[in-house]
Amino acid sequence: MKILAINWQDLTNPQAGGAEVHLEEILKRVAARGHRVTLFCSSYAGAKRTEWINGIEIIRSGSRYNFNFVVQKYIKSVIASRGPDLIIEDINKIPFYTPLFQNCPTLVVIPHLFADSVFKEINFVMGLYIFLAEKPIPNIYKRKKFMVISDSTKEDLVRRNIPQKDIHVVKCGIDHDLYCPDSKTIKDDSPLAIYVGRLKKYKTIDCLIRAFALVSEKLPRARLAIVGDGDYSSELKSLSARLKLGEKVKFTGFVPHKEKVGWLRRAWVAIYPSLKEGWGLTNIEANACGTPVLASDVPGLKDSVSAGETGFLFEYGNAQKLAELMVKVMSDSSLREKLSQGGLKWAQEFSWDKAADQSLELFEMVVDQGRKR
Repeated sequence: MKILAINWQDLTNPQAGGAEVHLEEILKRVAARGHRVTLFCSSYAGAKRTEWINGIEIIRSGSRYNFNFVVQKYIKSVIASRGPDLIIEDINKIPFYTPLFQNCPTLVVIPHLFADSVFKEINFVMGLYIFLAEKPIPNIYKRKKFMVISDSTKEDLVRRNIPQKDIHVVKCGIDHDLYCPDSKTIKDDSPLAIYVGRLKKYKTIDCLIRAFALVSEKLPRARLAIVGDGDYSSELKSLSARLKLGEKVKFTGFVPHKEKVGWLRRAWVAIYPSLKEGWGLTNIEANACGTPVLASDVPGLKDSVSAGETGFLFEYGNAQKLAELMVKVMSDSSLREKLSQGGLKWAQEFSWDKAADQSLELFEMVVDQGRKR
């Protein structure tokens, strides 16, 4: 097949996140099986106009602020030059509405939709823009097939009147060669909690910092590492300073993958306090490294935690409850060992090869149905 994927960003983009990991881990495996894959995405400072990465042809144009309009302007010429059998539209924030501009067999990939949670992250005007942009999805993508990464996202689409029969769940995989225990890396001597990911307002890392302030009163030797970077960094550092946490909280900034894995291996517990996610890839990555997890009991994250087996869920935004769970896990070595072993077993259920197999079956089905129309 000739496949044209459209996403806001590619993995080399400094703003790339879990949606890019998910799409490109699958596409590079599809390309390795002999299919021609092109990814059309926004550009960024210093990026090449075109290049090949992991067997995928990357075409970049526009920016992350106007790429939805760039797609509408250039999609017909890109289709004419590549002649795709299948178009994959990844709806990550604002839809491109590609069915309005082309009639190729199309698969819609949705990590998660924001709904009113978008107002937690950005100003009201931009939030309203994204909120309203999601509203026409059921009509514009009528009779299209959807690929989602969790049962929570599937339930969300059903609530939006998208037929259940058109929604297929393909859960994220994990790189087990990278995310795994290492006998050379041992847990820190002092209780270490970590957050790994982008520093965005809707990730609610401020709740974690407030919870840690309570934890440090009971466990003075405890430490917290915030691993990652983002536009909410300065606010979080200011909060930590106001709570007089000093060197107990470390902000690492951006770190390479291997260093990130090192933090996951050293940690006693990993925490994901976000408002909403499509999945919880970092939860699985932590589990694969032998580290228990605590996560908000919200769509996406609750799908990636086997409560009581790999970690625990807490009420979103409840710093007191989160602090209690952190103390519980950090203070009980037998519980940590149980959750660690449960997490290792749970993580083995997820692989990118498995996700690619399931995705390719769905790709072929969409193309086949398109030919019969």
